[in-house]
Amino acid sequence: MTRHLRIGQIVPSSNTTMETEVPAMLQAHSHLYPNDRFTFHSSRMRMKKVEKDELAAMDAESDRCAMELSDAQVDVLGYACLVAIMAMGHGYHRISQKRLTECTAANGATAPVITSAGALVNALKVMGAKKIALVAPYMIPLTRLVMDYIANEGFEIVDWRALEIPDNLDVGRHDPAKLPDIVSTMNYADADVIVLSACVQMPSLPAVAKVEALTGKPVVTASIATTYAILTELGLPPVVPGAGALLSGAYVPNA
Repeated sequence: MTRHLRIGQIVPSSNTTMETEVPAMLQAHSHLYPNDRFTFHSSRMRMKKVEKDELAAMDAESDRCAMELSDAQVDVLGYACLVAIMAMGHGYHRISQKRLTECTAANGATAPVITSAGALVNALKVMGAKKIALVAPYMIPLTRLVMDYIANEGFEIVDWRALEIPDNLDVGRHDPAKLPDIVSTMNYADADVIVLSACVQMPSLPAVAKVEALTGKPVVTASIATTYAILTELGLPPVVPGAGALLSGAYVPNA
């Protein structure tokens, strides 16, 4: 039986990547599983500069976005901004997910909510990571905040790179072909997993396979982790060809 599933995303107004990478991965999933069909629906929160105050103001709009997407009776709702969640304090992804799910319930169209922040944390646990290497586009203070959030969830960061791109549109324009050379300068030998993009706006999907081949390490990104969370939340096999180790089929729940 064909399932027609509505994927809702809450995205920063300047985000241009999650509405390309997530649909690309889910459509690739559909090539393997033709009965799984998806449509994509977004609601936007205003944000241009990746700065702590602007991120907090943006997050305050997320309740409205959840209500709007529940009007469309989406089957799952993803909060597609990792740093906005992590900038709000340790463990905030759990608070956000609970509150936004309650918003959809209050509107009579309950939908499970995931966040890219929580999805990345969960993905690292699923992959059995203890130590990670990480690339992020943020300025150094925000990158340190993200690393502290991840460390608080139980992971050690053995090396990292902050690309220091303040404008969110410029983050979306960063060429993913540059990522393998960036990783090649890092000390990743002790890392269990490489987080190639700790940001849903920095394009990374085209570089994942190359970095896995270069390093011999499993690679994950915030958008790959979000896609894994979407598929598992919907009870579908989290398998997408060409999207790295997490979506290779090696981490199918209860497999």
